[in-house]
Amino acid sequence: MTTTGQGGRGFAAASPGTHPGMDEQDILQRIHSLVDEEHALRESSEHTDETRARMSRLEADLDQCWDLLRQRRAKRQYDEDPDEAEVRPEQQVENYLQ
Repeated sequence: MTTTGQGGRGFAAASPGTHPGMDEQDILQRIHSLVDEEHALRESSEHTDETRARMSRLEADLDQCWDLLRQRRAKRQYDEDPDEAEVRPEQQVENYLQ
């Protein structure tokens, strides 16, 4: 499992700070944590290359979390097992139109 915080690595093998069996509430808490960190970084006066890279990583992690949450909700809506939802590759979710 990946950890949050400055310099975190993002989704890695699963998703950013997620693990099998997480429910929607857990994913939403993860989203809020990522958003809080992103806001803190954007509000800071120091925007180094490292800070910009972290913000980029946070944006990608958020896209993957939102996608996972949408998958789980869709599976539940169509009487499928939401635990079968899987984190999609960053490149795939980054190319979705919003």
